[in-house]
Amino acid sequence: MNLVIVDYKAGNVQSVRFALERLGVQATLSSDFETIKAADKVIFPGVGEASSAMAQLKARNLDKLLPTLEQPFFGVCLGMQLLCRHSEEGDTDLLGIIPLEVERFRTELKVPHMGWNQLENMASPLFQSIQEQEYVYYVHSYYVPLSEYTIARTAYAEPFSAALQYKNFYAAQFHPEKSSAAGAQILKNFLAL
Repeated sequence: MNLVIVDYKAGNVQSVRFALERLGVQATLSSDFETIKAADKVIFPGVGEASSAMAQLKARNLDKLLPTLEQPFFGVCLGMQLLCRHSEEGDTDLLGIIPLEVERFRTELKVPHMGWNQLENMASPLFQSIQEQEYVYYVHSYYVPLSEYTIARTAYAEPFSAALQYKNFYAAQFHPEKSSAAGAQILKNFLAL
């Protein structure tokens, strides 16, 4: 399988790469148009802040390429948020692939939301063999509200989208690469799509 991790200097690419290697899968790190377009599957990790991540994508013209991809695509953490239309973080216009807004947590609970929380209402082949209430690992201050594109949810102050799907674009707010056996199974499920 030709698997590419999008390398745009704003992603936790090495931890994703190591998680894939533990599954016996080699991935190519690339920001090259032709390499990404030729991939069987694409993983789009992200850490950091929305406006600087978008600046990195625009500097490489990836903001033009990524919305055109038709192979299975998996956005992780900030990578999920970047697929949406707009973020309150820095009042940032995003890739606009999924017609949703990213909002900041407004709660008396600690922000960023960091640690292990449970998945609920999973509805996708991405979650095959994952039990209801399975724990996964989060680090984020912004979230995507529940919508018709929500394929799993988690509650922190209120329920939010733990994962999304729109056409060939799958995304997780949590970090599968840091979510132990459950995260490894979710990565396996993505690779099997």
